[in-house]
Amino acid sequence: MASVKESERLLGFIRDGKPLSGKDQLNLIIKLSIPSILAQITSVVMFFIDQAMVGQLGANASAAIGLVETTTWLFGSLTGAASMGFSVQVAHFIGAKDNVKAREVFRHALVATTVLSLLLALMAVAVAKPLPYWLGGGADIAHDASLYFLLFSLSGPFFQLYNLSAAMLKCSGNMRLPSMISILMCVLDVVFNYFLIFHAHLGVLGAAIGTSFSIVVCSLIIAYYAIFRNEILSLRRVGEHFAYVSQYINNALKIGLPMAVQSMLMCGAQIISTMIVAPLGNIAIAANTLGITAESLCYMPGYGIGDAATTLIGQSIGAARKDLCRSFARMTLFSGMAVMAAMGVIMFIFAPEMMAIMTPVEEIRTLGAHCLRIEAFAEPMFAASIISVCVCVGAGDTLRPALISLGSMWFVRLTLAYMLSIQYGLVGVWTAMAIELTFRGLMLSWRLFRGKWMKKALVS
Repeated sequence: MASVKESERLLGFIRDGKPLSGKDQLNLIIKLSIPSILAQITSVVMFFIDQAMVGQLGANASAAIGLVETTTWLFGSLTGAASMGFSVQVAHFIGAKDNVKAREVFRHALVATTVLSLLLALMAVAVAKPLPYWLGGGADIAHDASLYFLLFSLSGPFFQLYNLSAAMLKCSGNMRLPSMISILMCVLDVVFNYFLIFHAHLGVLGAAIGTSFSIVVCSLIIAYYAIFRNEILSLRRVGEHFAYVSQYINNALKIGLPMAVQSMLMCGAQIISTMIVAPLGNIAIAANTLGITAESLCYMPGYGIGDAATTLIGQSIGAARKDLCRSFARMTLFSGMAVMAAMGVIMFIFAPEMMAIMTPVEEIRTLGAHCLRIEAFAEPMFAASIISVCVCVGAGDTLRPALISLGSMWFVRLTLAYMLSIQYGLVGVWTAMAIELTFRGLMLSWRLFRGKWMKKALVS
């Protein structure tokens, strides 16, 4: 509780124009990052648990989830982009000490994202059955893959509500509650999956139902706190009502649309990557999927620090604190690179053990561990790409980072993955991934240090 009050006090310094020493800035980054890192890790642990439990059923079950996993990321990333389009505006208004307008944006966000998420859910229902075949999967895994995608996607509106509520709380400086709810979601996922997969004998279907139930429960809890309990965001205010303001929607589109297009094309690239892997066989599909899940435990700290960067940059922009924008950008970048370099070392050393947790199949474990050790060398520059994008998002500058990321993914990763997979199989695909992440990190960090993202935001 004391750390929460300390972070609130330091955030108040930003809004009030008071000076922050280097020690205070680092302290604030740490206090905001740690809860967010825990939230990011536990969200990945949820998928890790799904894979570990389903992995006990054999390679086909793991391959069924792996085949459609990148497509579920697509729908999830679109909800995240929609949330960010509004939450960045809220961070700017909070930084400018205009909490009334922050709440107005929140009201618009609830309406707009609900409509979007319902449309996405309908699209998911329409494509669920043929999707596994489109991705190159065989008849032996298509039924389970389709069911998993369908049920997970039907929880999309609740996942959108969860994303939006968490994003709003984070931009207000409350990182702790989203972290606690994320941990709760993980615990519920374990409980639901255990009974549905092994006691009800539902297999892949049980994993989908368990994950969806945990999302529904936690989305309602976190939405309650964001809408009714948060000191800044609570919408229960006398005299405040919803009144449509087109500028909020326009700003959300300017911020969120490049992110949404990026998400679609990035996930499209991931889907194509899955199609490159699919002909390599079910062992390769399973090893690729489990390897991605295991690696995500290592890069989630980067996203946690990135969340802190978005909040700090957003409020600094709102308060017109150019000095803090530059300082927070560099400090979060180097902090993230250091943390993920350490995580890369851990991943390299314990790659076999990480794979062994998720599957008893020796071929999958050996191939996946080899891929993880290749990827470990790219983790520091992966951190640079993650945090550079989060810094730019906090300033509302999303178009150019999106173009850089897309160009790197489509022209570097996919080209190399296709060429290398022909001779080296899945190892070639992961080598291409490591090369591309390093290239992307260099390009995005170069843009961050140039500082144009900051000048544009402060002028506007």
